[in-house]
Amino acid sequence: MPRLALAGHIRPPARLSINTRSPALARALPIPFNRQPPHRLLSTSPPPRRPLKSVLRTAVRYTTIAVLSSAFGVTLLIGGIFLHDACTYTDLHIDRVPVSPLALHPEHGGPKNLPIAVELVGDLENEEAKKLKDKPRLVVIGGGWGAVGAIEQLHAGDYHVTVVSPDTFNTFTPLLPSAAVGTVSIRSLIEPLRKIIARLHGQFINARAIDIVMSERLVELEAHNADGSITRFYLPYDKLVLAVGSVSSTHGVPGLENCYQLKTVADAQAIRRRILDNFEMASLPTTDPKERKRLLSFVVCGGGPTGVETAAEIYDLCQEDIINYVGSVLSVCDLVTDYSEAISRYAEDKFRRDGVCLITSARFGSVPLKFHDRETGEVVTHDIPSNFVLWSTGIAMNPFTARVSSLLPNQVHKKAIEVDAQLRVKGAPLGEVYAIGDCATIETSVVAHLLDLVEEADRNKDGRIDYDEWEFMAHQGKDPDGRGPAPGGRALFDLYDSDADNSLTLNELAVLLQEIGNKITALPATAQVASQQGKYLGKKLQRLASQRSVLQANEVPDLDEAVSGPFHYLHLGSLAYIGNAAVFDLGRMSFMGGLVAMYAWRSVYWSEQVSLRTRALLMIDWIVRGVWGRDLSRL
Repeated sequence: MPRLALAGHIRPPARLSINTRSPALARALPIPFNRQPPHRLLSTSPPPRRPLKSVLRTAVRYTTIAVLSSAFGVTLLIGGIFLHDACTYTDLHIDRVPVSPLALHPEHGGPKNLPIAVELVGDLENEEAKKLKDKPRLVVIGGGWGAVGAIEQLHAGDYHVTVVSPDTFNTFTPLLPSAAVGTVSIRSLIEPLRKIIARLHGQFINARAIDIVMSERLVELEAHNADGSITRFYLPYDKLVLAVGSVSSTHGVPGLENCYQLKTVADAQAIRRRILDNFEMASLPTTDPKERKRLLSFVVCGGGPTGVETAAEIYDLCQEDIINYVGSVLSVCDLVTDYSEAISRYAEDKFRRDGVCLITSARFGSVPLKFHDRETGEVVTHDIPSNFVLWSTGIAMNPFTARVSSLLPNQVHKKAIEVDAQLRVKGAPLGEVYAIGDCATIETSVVAHLLDLVEEADRNKDGRIDYDEWEFMAHQGKDPDGRGPAPGGRALFDLYDSDADNSLTLNELAVLLQEIGNKITALPATAQVASQQGKYLGKKLQRLASQRSVLQANEVPDLDEAVSGPFHYLHLGSLAYIGNAAVFDLGRMSFMGGLVAMYAWRSVYWSEQVSLRTRALLMIDWIVRGVWGRDLSRL
């Protein structure tokens, strides 16, 4: 029967009323009607339970889907690995790589008639390298935070970049205390420098800078040959970036050759071996109790981030791993001085609760360890028997930095090379030599800054500063970065109080402040400062490269100031791990806590990694340590 389509208005059907009380009609209806009143149609009784067979059938169905999905995922993973291996391990090889004759047989010259590496072995290996051959030569000495920060900001093709470093990798130094006790592995903290500069098609030279000839724009390098001999040669540059870092300050303490430092990967490996050796020797049945106590005493000299975190990591190693297998007792002596008062108090309380010995208001006299206690006002000498001493108490110039400083006029700073606000080395040809990181300090009027405090401190206006007024200056004054008190102390006051009248004349005070100014760096020697300076310099060098033709056409006298303002440091705070807890010093605000703060500390360090590879390895290390503990084997 055909269907009919009707167009027009359709009247809705009339409401149908059915008398369900009629027995005949009820029998004729195809569906039963509920005879209950409308308010009883909604039942509160629970729905009938599903049969057990139905539940089992559903569980089996979802289990099968999960197993099949997992099997499919594993199959894809295995297939992906096989495909990767098939594409990676091939018979590809390279024949007849072009090499410049000057790279194989460089000409000699310079003041010492050494080989001059005008061209490098990799300058002609591909088309990208050939294009960079005639670009301005940018030489970066060092491979730390400052150097990597500058390299990351450059654009490919701007410069012919060459990185010179005695290490072939960049190290995430804030986690070296963790690596020293096996919390993380060394491989998780390093990134090869060749991978970092590959984006710029740059060159890498595994050597150490030892001298510089600024008049001919040559830097002298020292490298080791295969037979162990040393070779020296010159590397020319158009722009030179010094990012060589620093060394630990000795403060004139004898015996520091017996101490450990923690600035490099080799230091962390040596510390790890010594710690494990101490525990193994202490567990021998023939070890004398007095010797055992000496072996199990670990002394950390210095209360900065490195000292605090190393003490915390050693304590965690003993409490979480050593005690389960050796059962030894630990004694640690540490100095906590470089943080705000609230942070220091919290860290001290935390260490004391953990049974860590704290010694403050002390000055170390020699190693084997003797320190002078000034807390009571009297100088009392104490001996600490120990087979492990970590020295972490400030910085000093490394030999290359000291050499550069000696060649330039008006370089009088004791710890670093002075640079201007554009990070250019004072006394060097303008726009050619820059210095960043621990090896540099920005020129500031430190003396004028400290002299401003004299008027406020001289309360009786007699033109002299007595010891109480000097202490007021020390506690009220701030370093140029605004992070800590100005230097003070009785010993420093007495040293310049030549007439021993318990007061300093203006002449004596001027000499004292001048000496302080030559020893204080304008900014703290931290990775945060070096990274910010490196990024600032990298951006400026990139702008100089992109605007080079315009600036030269307009004969701009100061190219640096034309493309960039002065460097400004933004203090983002400091943080330290103190054993399943962490402290944060954000300048005006400080906070500290337990596991939550510790995970916040981990998150900050994880996000600051150089590459995704190191982030993945670091996460794996933390998981392995949490599940299986630290590796106690000595390699």
